[in-house]
Amino acid sequence: MKTWTFTGKQRPSFAIPPEPGQESVWDYPRPPAIVADAREVVVSLDGHQLASSSNCIRILETAGPPTFYLPTDDVDHACFEAAPEQSRCEWKGMAHYLRLNLPQVPRVAVGWYYPRPHTDFSEIKNFISFYPGRLECTVAGERVVTQPGGFYGGWITSEIIGPIKGDPGTESW
Repeated sequence: MKTWTFTGKQRPSFAIPPEPGQESVWDYPRPPAIVADAREVVVSLDGHQLASSSNCIRILETAGPPTFYLPTDDVDHACFEAAPEQSRCEWKGMAHYLRLNLPQVPRVAVGWYYPRPHTDFSEIKNFISFYPGRLECTVAGERVVTQPGGFYGGWITSEIIGPIKGDPGTESW
């Protein structure tokens, strides 16, 4: 098993150098950082707003784009139900998933949350994140691009540069 050596302390030679106003995913730390973000974040589906907040948290982890978490009070809970999936994050703990509770919509997980996060990530206890590849997500009016790879939930906006974990050729990272 290969040991992960990237910690955000030194950008690898293959990383794209950031221009002013850009963030390199290779400068993000490991373990991840929790950063408040006041930009307006909107999550919707076919024009129906599911969540909106200017009081978000971004999780920043080496090699991946940020993941935005919205306060549960800013989410329309009537549109969601618990999904059976769960997964474990070494940093945050056990993730629980949500799927849409809307007619004629695929019954797949579209978001996740940590009801009992590890102590270092207790700030995200009342926050939910969403897959930008399964819902329409915007940050300050900019449409988010989904992180490559089926499992990841990172949010790529124009200021994020990589290469990003999940891109072709990153399987060995």
